[in-house]
Amino acid sequence: MDNFKKWITGNFSTILLAVVFIIILFNPDAKAWLMRQVASTGILNSSISEPKEKPGSLAAYTGLMLKDESGILIDTATLKNKVVFINFWASWCPPCRAEFPSVEKLYNKYKNHPDIVFLTVNLDDNPALGKAYLKEKGFTVPFITPAGSIPGELYSGSLPTTVVLDKKGAIRLHHTGVADYSKDSFYQEIDSLLK
Repeated sequence: MDNFKKWITGNFSTILLAVVFIIILFNPDAKAWLMRQVASTGILNSSISEPKEKPGSLAAYTGLMLKDESGILIDTATLKNKVVFINFWASWCPPCRAEFPSVEKLYNKYKNHPDIVFLTVNLDDNPALGKAYLKEKGFTVPFITPAGSIPGELYSGSLPTTVVLDKKGAIRLHHTGVADYSKDSFYQEIDSLLK
């Protein structure tokens, strides 16, 4: 028994790291917390860029079919002349969970602005899981699901994916992976698109 106590004492930091690793490995909220800490440094963030589309090309949301929480189709014609923030996410996705508090902060900052639209598109196989996640965490972002295929230039299969479109429908940000959208620098970029 004394040898066991000595071993524990001598390997305490290794044991502690192993326990933390196991918790992070199996607990989605713990993974999300760790990713949120990394994202808050800003090293994973992307920034708004100049449009890559040629003038006169189709808006990036052309062909995007979505429905809101009550099952009503979203008319993409209402997106004209608005900045569009699109976030593709799922409740089982740790990086999505990590960035969602920043998406919620961004939404709360701009939700009453008439020239910005938030499309937080849930891609859970069972949408009830996504709704339950939002309710459990107290998030108020719009709950939106696909009503058809999603154009490849917006989403290619990686979660989370965030896309920001300018008022002409041009893609100005396309970021896959976790990021922090609650930073003043990102707010300034959104403000510049809203002018």
